[in-house]
Amino acid sequence: MAPRHAAARRALHGGRRRPRGTGLSDKPHTGYDSATCAQDFHRLMNLLGHDRFAVVGHDIGMWTAYAMAADAPGPIQRMALVDAIIPGISPSPPLLSDRRTSDFLWHFNFNRAGDINEQLVQGREHLYFGHQFATKAATPTAIPASTVDVYVQAMRLPGALRASFEYYRAIDETMTQSALRKKNKLTIPVLAVAGDALGGENMENEVRALADDVSSIVIPDCGHFVPEEAPEDFLNALLPFLQPYRAGL
Repeated sequence: MAPRHAAARRALHGGRRRPRGTGLSDKPHTGYDSATCAQDFHRLMNLLGHDRFAVVGHDIGMWTAYAMAADAPGPIQRMALVDAIIPGISPSPPLLSDRRTSDFLWHFNFNRAGDINEQLVQGREHLYFGHQFATKAATPTAIPASTVDVYVQAMRLPGALRASFEYYRAIDETMTQSALRKKNKLTIPVLAVAGDALGGENMENEVRALADDVSSIVIPDCGHFVPEEAPEDFLNALLPFLQPYRAGL
């Protein structure tokens, strides 16, 4: 096996198949800012031998996807961004705001707290993350209980809870990085996707702040968890958008 592919194999089977801190990936104490996470994925794609690719990012993955395209755009042909706000791009929501905004975004400040949030959630992972799924989907039962259990069990792995909060604790770094990135808009085609249940109509404006060539779709009867809540509608939007990349255009 060539050294490059041997390194790729180690990267994949050494627990780095997902973003740092998630699933079975390693859970370092640092490096959760968007620039470092973008470097992780660019390096992985390079190790796998891909010199051109498309990117799809959802939620915090959207922060990383944007950083990948802005910091090292060369290999990226197209990008789809799914339902999130990017720290440093859109104005920060007020701490005290209307009930709808507060209910949807309150976890940002909670997750950014130091240590106390881990103590409050540890042993109550199902309560906390179950509430997130129930309140940010289109309906409380849109994400099946069996699916929620899979995510909750992942959050109970050693270091996983701390790592999940580290993405939010690194927001100050990510905001500074994003403020520099937005001085130069992306030129690649970008697709903005969101559900209609939680202000999805705002997603297009978010993406137009960072890219020139933007198309947008809002999926009906869908909340924040677009791939899980509306997989067919999501693929019906995503696949035609990616087709020019697949065809080498």
